[in-house]
Amino acid sequence: MPVIEPGSAGWRATRRLVTVPPTAGVPDPIPLDLPGRGKTVVTDVGPRHAPALVLLHSVACTGLLTWYPALERLARHYRVVVFDQRWHGQGIRSPEFRLADCAADVTAVADALGIGQFAVGGYSMGGMVGQLVAHAEPERVTGLVLCSTASNFRRGLRQRVALDVFGRTLTQLRERIRLGTIPGEPRREQLARLEDHRWALREFRSTTPWEIAVAVDEIGRFDSTPWLHTLRLPTAVVVTTRDRFIAPDHQRALARRIPDAATYEIPAGHAACVLAAAKFVPALLAAVTSVHAR
Repeated sequence: MPVIEPGSAGWRATRRLVTVPPTAGVPDPIPLDLPGRGKTVVTDVGPRHAPALVLLHSVACTGLLTWYPALERLARHYRVVVFDQRWHGQGIRSPEFRLADCAADVTAVADALGIGQFAVGGYSMGGMVGQLVAHAEPERVTGLVLCSTASNFRRGLRQRVALDVFGRTLTQLRERIRLGTIPGEPRREQLARLEDHRWALREFRSTTPWEIAVAVDEIGRFDSTPWLHTLRLPTAVVVTTRDRFIAPDHQRALARRIPDAATYEIPAGHAACVLAAAKFVPALLAAVTSVHAR
């Protein structure tokens, strides 16, 4: 393992590289068969009698990679279900990728786990899927928490920016592992930090660049603006105000289109769920609490 000398280019680079929250204690997902649809993996934590919360992940991520920083705290009060959506991680592999199918997968997962009613939390792409589920299943979805997402997504420039952001994140994770130890950091912390990044890299690489490109293209066709105002359920929107993927103004417009939606803003970018977890998790908890209280 190479050691980086203080003042060297490698040392300076470590200060700019991404840092992920500790992964110790993250549960291993369990395979779940969805009859007639395919197989995925699911993490189901928290009291079984508690209100159910199904969390839907971002494009290019897995369920755990998006939500693991918040799992422990959410599971104190809710039954939290996280799974890999189709074409991502260990999710369903189908001939086509459609957000409508992703939405139907959510109710299929709930059925397979014996969950009748549930709230939905969605991040980025997951927020778009969440809107579709709420629209299709108004009797089952009890609340909606939408994070770093919008009612539509413009292709072209934003698609190129999105793929560039994901590419740079992957490069940074790889570089953090390659650089090795940081002078002055205790050996135990060095090893734990490197394992955190290795885990995140494995999760991130489990979705191929081609699958990401297809998913982003499908997201470009999403538009809930014609019916968003018809949603009648408690909703909270978490806005990432430094987002280069989905413009903050688009996130705020989403909140305005849903009757009585609460808004929580944090000064972070699109990967706030992991890379700014210290800011994101408290906002998420407040949003979930407000939805449950209503």
